[in-house]
Amino acid sequence: MDQQLTAALGEVAAVAVEGPKGVGKTAAATRQAESVIRLDDDSQRQAFEADPNRIRSLASPLLIDEWQRSPQAWDVARRWVDDGAPTGSVILTGSAHPPGAAVHSGAGRIVPLRMRPLSLAERFPGSVTVSLGDLLSSQASVEGVSGLGFVDYVREITASGFPGIRTLTPRGQRLQLDAYIDNVIHREFAQQGHVVRAPDTLRRWMRAYAAATATTASYATVLEAATPAEGAKPAKTTAIAYRDVLSSLWLLDAVEPWVPRGNELGRLAQAPKHFLADPALVCRLLELDSDELLGFDGDGPGISESFGPSYGPLLGRLFEALVALSLHAYASHAEARLGHFRTRNGDREVDFIVQRGRRVVAFEVKLSASVDDSDVRHLRWLRDRLGSQLADAAVITTGELAYRRSDGIAVIPAALLGA
Repeated sequence: MDQQLTAALGEVAAVAVEGPKGVGKTAAATRQAESVIRLDDDSQRQAFEADPNRIRSLASPLLIDEWQRSPQAWDVARRWVDDGAPTGSVILTGSAHPPGAAVHSGAGRIVPLRMRPLSLAERFPGSVTVSLGDLLSSQASVEGVSGLGFVDYVREITASGFPGIRTLTPRGQRLQLDAYIDNVIHREFAQQGHVVRAPDTLRRWMRAYAAATATTASYATVLEAATPAEGAKPAKTTAIAYRDVLSSLWLLDAVEPWVPRGNELGRLAQAPKHFLADPALVCRLLELDSDELLGFDGDGPGISESFGPSYGPLLGRLFEALVALSLHAYASHAEARLGHFRTRNGDREVDFIVQRGRRVVAFEVKLSASVDDSDVRHLRWLRDRLGSQLADAAVITTGELAYRRSDGIAVIPAALLGA
């Protein structure tokens, strides 16, 4: 994020760093700022609201932290840009969209940057040997040795990518993540203008969404899974409100379906693939720790009934969530977008597609160190149909070595891939 923010400030006047609480937005922006206004501080907020245009006289870059606490801050910054603010003038950080506020979109004036929990490359600096940018340019050297193995990746799933949580002991991580979820249910929803009259119902819906991680399950299916056998399910309108508030808090991070230009691949599924902001939140909602996951060989009670074996074992989907979190960051750095591919009847599926312009890189994710022909059959099918548009294709694994197979498909341990 530091590199992206530096680059953006060198090109545009205003940047908004967005993302869930705890990802380090304020810390990253403060490293770039010459002056700071913290709107979660009552005295600073009151001073700002008394004279909003004073921001133009402060040293730049100016950081306006937690701007949603005084929604006019967004429009004040936007008008400054309209009036000719120089490049690198202002950074806005926020953990939520302000509820009910009449705020201009800022399109064309304020550039948004999404900040997520730490990717694998950020968790293990210096480990990257394969660049997504090079893969998109068909110039990637695929080599390297990873020091991480299967057990390490399982630990990373539960350790969290929130910087202030992952450094704690495993018990401390669990306590902090549980507190994070409780805060969302009991405080953040109310701050977003939604009164939660039945916190247990919201928790069940969040648990059901967590169980649908890395699937394209319909929201109706998620809603049905949230229904206890002995109780009434939440109304559809209530479930939609849950989804909207969690989205406004940047806690839902779905991967949208990829549709190629011209759609030469036939009838394609249009449903997003579900992910929470951090797979560690999934584990806490499902009350799982790394030791339980290491002994896991199924979906657990109540989960397989709702989402079925066709969605795959939960641990594999959690590893896919860890990879998705990382690919989001790498794709953003490469000015590319992340999607997933699935034909409507489900006979062809590729876990992730990264596209920049007309260039495409396809990824399958496998919770294993080994790769055989069956693991690459959909990648080979896609390559046959896209031709030169497919810049590269790879399987992301838990293995040790990065290499190319004889058919040209790359095999890349997750920890060796970066931006």
